[in-house]
Amino acid sequence: MRPNWHGVYPAVSTQFNQDSTIDFAQNAKMWENLIDEGVHGIIVCGTVGENCSLTADEKRQVMKAAVEVVAGRVPVLSGVAETTTAAAVAYAKDAQEIGIDGLMVLPGMVYRSTEAEAIVHYQQVARSTTLPIMIYNNPVAYGVDVSIAGMKELAAEPNIVSVKEATTDTRRITELFREFGDRFIIFGGVDDIALESLMLGATGWISGLTNVFPRESVAIFNLAQQGRYSEALEIWRWFLPLLRLDTIPTLVQCIKFAEELAGRGSERVRAPRLPLAGQERAYVERLYKEALENRIDLAKFN
Repeated sequence: MRPNWHGVYPAVSTQFNQDSTIDFAQNAKMWENLIDEGVHGIIVCGTVGENCSLTADEKRQVMKAAVEVVAGRVPVLSGVAETTTAAAVAYAKDAQEIGIDGLMVLPGMVYRSTEAEAIVHYQQVARSTTLPIMIYNNPVAYGVDVSIAGMKELAAEPNIVSVKEATTDTRRITELFREFGDRFIIFGGVDDIALESLMLGATGWISGLTNVFPRESVAIFNLAQQGRYSEALEIWRWFLPLLRLDTIPTLVQCIKFAEELAGRGSERVRAPRLPLAGQERAYVERLYKEALENRIDLAKFN
């Protein structure tokens, strides 16, 4: 049951045409480029993928397209961000039939769950499928923290195999290892503390800004895995201003605008989101320009 999940997994954006329909050709191109540049897995229909702005049918179309394009070269996971447990269970069953490799499950959306409610939600989704499941624990965004005690309950579910740790408290990574050893595959889930998370033992990094600079993201991971932290820090300090864009309310717009600046996609988002404007737009453009001007030659780390 334990999958070989490790490394850098971009939470990919969903690309749209001018009429707001999904641009499947651009999505396929984006996935191909990310794989060519060394990412270790792909996550579709996450927050950056505007999951909650897609219809139920569109989410399933995106999953099918990703499975077909990636064709087993790297794991493909899907976010599960439904408003009810019943809908999440139905989604999990459909994802398994489509051929997705695993699920990154969020608590029920809209209604702010208690921890007990979130645990039951995760249990019900896990029991509806044999797919491996990653718990996405992000109390900052979703208002519920699955504590160490809560994870003890979830450890009884054999196909709950992983945690995306996004509490922003890096101490939680050590607490998970102390309590559970290697029971869970732990991914860092906050871009601007990813290196710290890797240094503390996380075996993977789920990232938004990897969509813009995948080679640098993979280099940071590889150097950290080799214990070459001083070299990883050089790239990290260059990357950090952009990585902070992943932690603000307009992260989707910021990442998609940076993708457009990099020639990797379009900034189009679905309403009620709007493209960046004014000072915020200028700020992202400035960060991207500075990153290009000071881009590090990764060849020296070979």
